[in-house]
Amino acid sequence: MHPDHEGGRHTQNIALRSGQARALAYIRRVWDSACATVSSTAEVESRQHLHESLAALRDRIEVTPWRGKRGRTALRVLRAHLNFAQTAGGRLHAASERQAAEEAGISRQTLRNAYETVLKPGGWLRRLRVGQGREGSTWYLGNGPATATRPPSSRRQTTQFPPDPALEEWSTPETAMSADVDSAVIGHLMAHDAFAHRGLGSSALMVIGALHARPGQTVSELVITSSVSRATTYRALGRLAHHGLVRRVGEVWLLVPGALEGFGNSHPEAVTEAQAVPAQGWDLIADQCGTAGTAASRRALHAAERAAYREALELLSEHRAKALVVVREGRQLVVPALRPDEIPPPWRGPGGVVLSPATGRVDPVWRVASDGRLILITSYDQRSYDELAAAHTEALREWESV
Repeated sequence: MHPDHEGGRHTQNIALRSGQARALAYIRRVWDSACATVSSTAEVESRQHLHESLAALRDRIEVTPWRGKRGRTALRVLRAHLNFAQTAGGRLHAASERQAAEEAGISRQTLRNAYETVLKPGGWLRRLRVGQGREGSTWYLGNGPATATRPPSSRRQTTQFPPDPALEEWSTPETAMSADVDSAVIGHLMAHDAFAHRGLGSSALMVIGALHARPGQTVSELVITSSVSRATTYRALGRLAHHGLVRRVGEVWLLVPGALEGFGNSHPEAVTEAQAVPAQGWDLIADQCGTAGTAASRRALHAAERAAYREALELLSEHRAKALVVVREGRQLVVPALRPDEIPPPWRGPGGVVLSPATGRVDPVWRVASDGRLILITSYDQRSYDELAAAHTEALREWESV
């Protein structure tokens, strides 16, 4: 509440507008929220504890159902931030939107949608500070929602979930088993062009992660473990089988040997359909899907955006700051700018002229004001030097009086 403390400016404004009691109530609410946050956060004791915390978070992510296209995209974004956190050695890490988009293999707008609709409201990710200039934003990884809530829309409870024999009803998010995917595999593959939009897609990525975590699953099991609807699971399995990445043995689906090393139907014992084309790497799959070069184009676009942004910052730094004007009693008062251009006495001549330090002669475009600072006289100035100096002195006087 002290007026000299910049950190309390918001509280001081509340006190001015609504009174001291309202400001103190605001402080109590902020303090209670801070205490609740600290009490629910595990204390970090060592680097090993940090790694254990990230491992526990990874396990929580892998058993969380990420339903729908929006959820699968959010998982890719969250996995990208988990990669950044593992590199940083803790949940607190720095990353720009372009870095996260390239890591997740999605566009920047899709990344923002995942932030605003899933990750931030769900408690998975918090932006502590927005990046400026050449610095990325500061993020903190959370533990997600504290308790599972019932989806508000009835469209979530459809026949795309398999029936539960024990309950004799269609599965819902409350009665279904938890998901089970290998997020490390998803984090390794999601940046490839093969899993870009209009390629294999995020659904195939989830199916691969589920089959790697638990080999040999039926379609009904994959619907639960991968959090992908039944129809989408069939389509994803069809695409993966076409490229020689999975095979079917009776009712069970398996990853072919060597699939995750970038080579599909390369094992002599792997048997797929006759029309399946063995894949010789993810680049070939991307070329067959028509998505080859997507990541390179995205990186080139981001590089061009960074260069344009830095150029704009440099140009902005060269310009003079706009004049700051305050209104007092209906009058606009110009706030005198801080000018560190006071010239030394040897450069000053009689009558306010400026002596050029290079030639020692009078420079006609510069004058010295009464406060010893330079005033530039150009062809666009309609006022004389005396008028400019008087205006500057008057502005100083008015500002000091305020």
